[in-house]
Amino acid sequence: MFIYNFKVNGGIILRIIIIVLSLFMLGVFLFSIYRIFFTSGKFKVEDTLEAKEITEIEPENYTNVLQAVHDNPDSYIGMKVKFTGYMYRLLDFEDEQFVIARDMFINNDKTQTVVVGFLCQYKDADNFEDGTWVNLTGSIEMGKYHNEEIPIIRVTEIEETAEPANSFVNPPSDTYIPTSGML
Repeated sequence: MFIYNFKVNGGIILRIIIIVLSLFMLGVFLFSIYRIFFTSGKFKVEDTLEAKEITEIEPENYTNVLQAVHDNPDSYIGMKVKFTGYMYRLLDFEDEQFVIARDMFINNDKTQTVVVGFLCQYKDADNFEDGTWVNLTGSIEMGKYHNEEIPIIRVTEIEETAEPANSFVNPPSDTYIPTSGML
């Protein structure tokens, strides 16, 4: 029978463990910095507008684009957009103002909706009644509503159209928190 006797120096092992853990934590930190600053990750809305002559906003990405433009309006100033919605006005709107609106589902069983849309400005907006479905083309600019700077659509072309088969839109990419019924 052979017996091996060796002495373990606790100080050296402790230093090795500390060095290995420090290197591991440094690696995790550097990887996190890389993901935050050099990849898109999940820090941005997925549906953004690409720079091209006129971008058509579809019902599938309507609320994602709406959120992206409101979250970072400077990136979209001057961009031309085209989309379909219905005329929606509030009592405090000026004659030239309206919202190009869609109804967004706010629950899973699709029984409750809220109106969402871009505030628009058009000199002949009063020629269209509330609830009229329109196709419009315009450019994104900054405007004021209740003394707050918000992105608006300055309409260049507008035409009446029929209500589309799918007139509803879904909330933006799992980030929407419904507020109705919370109180």
